[in-house]
Amino acid sequence: MSTFLVLTVIADDKPGIVEQLSGVIAEHGGNWLESRMSHMAGKFAGILRVSVDASNSQPLSDALAALSANGLQVAVEHSSEAGDDVSSKDLTLSLVGNDRPGIVREVSQTLAKMGVNVLELTTNCDSAEMSAVPLFRTLAQLRVPQTFDADQLADALEAISNDLMVEITLD
Repeated sequence: MSTFLVLTVIADDKPGIVEQLSGVIAEHGGNWLESRMSHMAGKFAGILRVSVDASNSQPLSDALAALSANGLQVAVEHSSEAGDDVSSKDLTLSLVGNDRPGIVREVSQTLAKMGVNVLELTTNCDSAEMSAVPLFRTLAQLRVPQTFDADQLADALEAISNDLMVEITLD
């Protein structure tokens, strides 16, 4: 019987990190299912989901913890494989506006108040083409109930600031 592990990884960025992780996972019969990894401020940060036979779960967890000797900090959480929920639907949110302190908090508060589950969130800041004004951009995958009104969410997000441009699409 398989069990599922969610791993978070952080280390000083250098070649070979993914190879070390994948080697330990493979040595314990694990299957690397999905991941999101990134270089950020000189660090390698990642999250991944692995399936492994239940009997190999603890030995794999121990082996991943031992990677700390190589400078990799790996946290392991046990998870259950959730099936598709037909009572929900997924949306994609694209948002662009002038950057300012607190904007992520304001957006996340609006989502939470409306009962929106954030599945994936990517944010960045870059300069506007003509003015070089810092722009905040986000792309998010959201899960909401089937009866959810995406127009109400767009209105609530646009109410945060008159410079926010919001686009919501059904996945």
